[in-house]
Amino acid sequence: MIRPAAPHDAPFVAPLIIQAMGDLAAKFANSNNPQVILGLFIYFFQQENNQYSYQNTLVFEENDQILGSLNAYDGAKLFELRENFLNYLKENNGLNNFHPEPETQEGEFYFDTISVHPDAQGKGIGKALIIAGIDWAKALGHQKIGLIVEKENPRAKDLYEKMGFITQNSMALLGGDYFHLTYSFEVQPT
Repeated sequence: MIRPAAPHDAPFVAPLIIQAMGDLAAKFANSNNPQVILGLFIYFFQQENNQYSYQNTLVFEENDQILGSLNAYDGAKLFELRENFLNYLKENNGLNNFHPEPETQEGEFYFDTISVHPDAQGKGIGKALIIAGIDWAKALGHQKIGLIVEKENPRAKDLYEKMGFITQNSMALLGGDYFHLTYSFEVQPT
């Protein structure tokens, strides 16, 4: 079952967000300590009005176990959603003058992280979350979805392309190389 996330899901969803972010999670935490990184994302998942909030997350749950998550939001709100996060990092993690490049933009519903627990991969959960995310974006009135995928992750890129995403361009984010993919809804004539 796919459902909106709740604050109490934090201990299960934060590791999924970190898994999806890879090295970026440590850069945001300004630490390689797994407990520091986990604590940061648990904290922000439980808070409102930030890009990693439960408010912006769907979870895939089976037998009372969270096996996957999708974190997404309106790309036009990126800087607004990042503000509390970056202020916290400045005050608590020593990240002064930390200004990550924008990974999304106005005009797209942005899939920030999509992740499936390692023990549940290959069972269609990622695909189900993508479909739910597409439905979510459509219900909110968006015309386009965007996401980025590491160039070193061709398996994920292939999945998105099979789901109808198209590679638009390459981009850099905190020293990493990514593809920017989009999914567009067909505009119905009026």
